[in-house]
Amino acid sequence: MAAPSLPLRPATAADAPRIAALVNAAFQVERFFVEGDRISADEVASMMARGSFLLAEDEDALVGCVYAEPRGESGYLGLLSVDPARQAQGVGRFLVAAAEDHCRRAGCRRMDMLIVNLRTELPPFYRRLGYAESGTAPFPDNGRATQRCHFIRMSKPLDAAAG
Repeated sequence: MAAPSLPLRPATAADAPRIAALVNAAFQVERFFVEGDRISADEVASMMARGSFLLAEDEDALVGCVYAEPRGESGYLGLLSVDPARQAQGVGRFLVAAAEDHCRRAGCRRMDMLIVNLRTELPPFYRRLGYAESGTAPFPDNGRATQRCHFIRMSKPLDAAAG
């Protein structure tokens, strides 16, 4: 699928409620193993102090977002979210590439992410984008998980010549 041509911009604090609404809509698929909203506007704002949300918009509609945080030589990609009505149209791939470019420009040589093992559709998607499993991590014991689960760490080297 060809990547869409969408305007991309960094989020501002004023975008936090829209980002939270989009993430929570996109993460409804996790209701089979976790209770409650994925994130609040306050949590989005807190994350903005450490990293950036990149927004893809169509007209004034928020189509997708991704969180990118440079952490020295590695970058962290998280909360990839696409409006459910726009999924399977290349928006996720477009946003992953944008997050990688963001971290590459900050000097990162590797991109890391954590995905929940119960989301079995995610590893094949990220493998197609060049990621490989590189470890595991515990899922937070915050009382929201309704099934035992853990994170799979996926990583990808960032080629300095790309982007």
